[in-house]
Amino acid sequence: MSTHAADPLAALGALPGVPEVVDSVRKAVDRVYGHRVMRRRSNEISSEAALRGARGSAALAGADWALEEVRRRSDFGVDAEARTVGAALRLGAEAGQLLSIWRQSPLRVLARLHLVAAGDAGESVGRPRQDGEAVDEPLIEAPLPSADEVVGRLEGLADLIVAGTSAPAVVTAAVVHGELLALRPFTSYNGLVARAAERIVLIGSGLDPKAICPSEVGHAEVGRAAYVAAFEGYRSGTPEGMARWIAHCGRAVELGVRESTAVCEALQRGAA
Repeated sequence: MSTHAADPLAALGALPGVPEVVDSVRKAVDRVYGHRVMRRRSNEISSEAALRGARGSAALAGADWALEEVRRRSDFGVDAEARTVGAALRLGAEAGQLLSIWRQSPLRVLARLHLVAAGDAGESVGRPRQDGEAVDEPLIEAPLPSADEVVGRLEGLADLIVAGTSAPAVVTAAVVHGELLALRPFTSYNGLVARAAERIVLIGSGLDPKAICPSEVGHAEVGRAAYVAAFEGYRSGTPEGMARWIAHCGRAVELGVRESTAVCEALQRGAA
């Protein structure tokens, strides 16, 4: 993230094309929140969004299971793909419990997310990686920042979150997501953690307070190649690259909205 304004996140929100993305996302979210089914069955929509979001996040991490397989399975420890799906499901369930902590201690939340994803208390779990430790991240192949750089940039990101910003939620969520992908601060499950953190920002900001707009669904629907290409825009640090990444993340939210709108329609018809 390369900008030096007093509120760097707000400065990103003013990049060419970004205000239009923000407006489009807000209108899409408002439409699904206004759906008549939401007035009576929002808890069901939230639960289904969490399940579909977890499936999408796991798909990006290389475990592309059908939704019904994710819904049916109960054993998520038998192989690497199953462990990835299980990690994504646990993160989806945990994210809503961490909203009150995020604004005060984002680093504590990130440590908790990694612990939940890993599902154990191994030596490297829940703390930033150290130099020489291998990183298992199947999707992002960009060079790894050093351990010292990871710590410094994590602290900088945390300071921005704690200080607060006037930036739209989509912009803040995209930066949190992109920075965690760039740093890959943990030895495993960095992509899952980054996407869970994005969702925490979207929910906690008030854009999606009922957690019914699973951005992970959109990231998966657009596809792994487009996701990586957009991330390279973030990693470039250029205004054009940053705007491209923010637009990609905004589109992911809109596709998550479309998914939950379809769920609302199915419930209204009595078909789900």
